[in-house]
Amino acid sequence: MFRKCLWICLGLALPWSAAAAGELPGWWRSFCARPSMESAFVQESESAVFGKLTRQGELKLAQGGRLRVEYLHGIVLVADGRTLTQYDPAARTAQRILLRSAAADTPLLNVLLNPAMLDKFYQAKAGPGQGLVLEPRRQALPRVELTGKGGLPDRISWTDGTGASQVIQFKDARVPAQPFDPSIFVFAAPDGTRWLGESR
Repeated sequence: MFRKCLWICLGLALPWSAAAAGELPGWWRSFCARPSMESAFVQESESAVFGKLTRQGELKLAQGGRLRVEYLHGIVLVADGRTLTQYDPAARTAQRILLRSAAADTPLLNVLLNPAMLDKFYQAKAGPGQGLVLEPRRQALPRVELTGKGGLPDRISWTDGTGASQVIQFKDARVPAQPFDPSIFVFAAPDGTRWLGESR
């Protein structure tokens, strides 16, 4: 269940040879050197079963595997560098797993959290223009396409395990002027939260 939600919701230095590095977009190399950003985003999902769905949210990302994703009136994902918590405000339920387990089950997370780990799962190739293509090394993984500018990604697209196409478009992505307050990446469970799986 947790893994399925991560695929639907997303849902950062990649080892390469000197020759390959020259071929990859400059924005990607800059981002890998400093995976830190904040941005609003729009995610579009399209499938034969559910049709086209659009969701919006806010993302904050800091080095060290720290991430906060808040969908408007929806799921909240918080990574503190060691664990990843998913909170569903509608059901008032939360679930926490080790970040390394989540990233292993859902390698696409590493696009944002830890690009150094991507080489285990994907081969990075230059795409059209300033595009980047992540070709999966495992059959079950999706092919991922990214574009970016100004040292940050601005679009990520893939087809998830259910066959639905997913596109995340970042709006006004920027490197934060000041470090984030550390509390942003610590999940504070609201009163009445019911924990699923492992205890808190």
